[in-house]
Amino acid sequence: MNWKQFVGAAIAVAGLGVLTPAGAQTITLSGASQFNDDHAFTKTMVRFEELVKKYYGKPIEFKLHKNSELGLEKQYFEYMAQGKAVDYAVVSPAHMSTFSRAAPFIDAPFLFRDLDHWNKVLDADLLKPIADEIAQKADVMLIGYAGGGVRNIFVNKPIRSLAEAKGLKVRVQGAPIWSRALAATGMSPTVIAYNEVYNAIQNGVISAGENEAAGVEQMKFFEVAPNLSMTEHAITIRPLCFSVKTFKKLPPELQQAILKAGKEAGAYGRQVESSEDAAKLDALEKAGKLKRIPFEGRDQMKKLVDPVMAAYAKDIGVEKIFEQITATK
Repeated sequence: MNWKQFVGAAIAVAGLGVLTPAGAQTITLSGASQFNDDHAFTKTMVRFEELVKKYYGKPIEFKLHKNSELGLEKQYFEYMAQGKAVDYAVVSPAHMSTFSRAAPFIDAPFLFRDLDHWNKVLDADLLKPIADEIAQKADVMLIGYAGGGVRNIFVNKPIRSLAEAKGLKVRVQGAPIWSRALAATGMSPTVIAYNEVYNAIQNGVISAGENEAAGVEQMKFFEVAPNLSMTEHAITIRPLCFSVKTFKKLPPELQQAILKAGKEAGAYGRQVESSEDAAKLDALEKAGKLKRIPFEGRDQMKKLVDPVMAAYAKDIGVEKIFEQITATK
């Protein structure tokens, strides 16, 4: 059985118990994670389960499929939109772009100055209009915001400046803003599936990728790209998502428990990932698996990307949100 056949079989099994009618028997909700128990995303979803059970106070079952058992985040989002196989998952905004052009703006490059700015934007709920659009167009609710990892470029040779990064073949997420932003800095961005990045670097198709510490550690990217150029070009927001089709079938008291638990689980996930970020890099560097390379051109990168971000915000109709985020002190 190949990988796709295995995923298909797993989805068929998962679909048997996604949701049972309220009042007939115990409700079962299915979640999905690309990662194992140690990853911040998985921890976020485990906390979500614990909180829902606490706030609902009635029998309910959860089945969390880990280690990409049901495919990748892009598939999870599609399953939630269809109301089958996956009811809840943490998904990168880039994977929502098929349904909502505005979605990838949530954590686009150089949107946030630092973690303090990032936290203030989330606390002010400035992203609500985009979340509303996603719910309307994709039938998927953003019930909490995890994330908090600072993204840098992992590469197979030391890159210390924009001059050295010129023409660098770097993997980016599928949302167009990522390709436009890094192309503006002189790099050569390439869209490649997340689970193919390791082999692509190993085989010389690309030389680099960009990710937060948790992803670099989990996917062992340091084995093929042991240099981490500290570009700090983005701070992640990873929404905890829930299927609208599933949500509508649930009893009102469970719906309220899910909304409350989602918000709290997202805050927990942010705390976990933002606090673990530096610790993970310290451990990898101490073990000789990774070397952090100081990058001199972050401000220069931002100046090159700023016009791209402004044009992108105008193109997708979120100029006002962009202005509010930029003005947040």
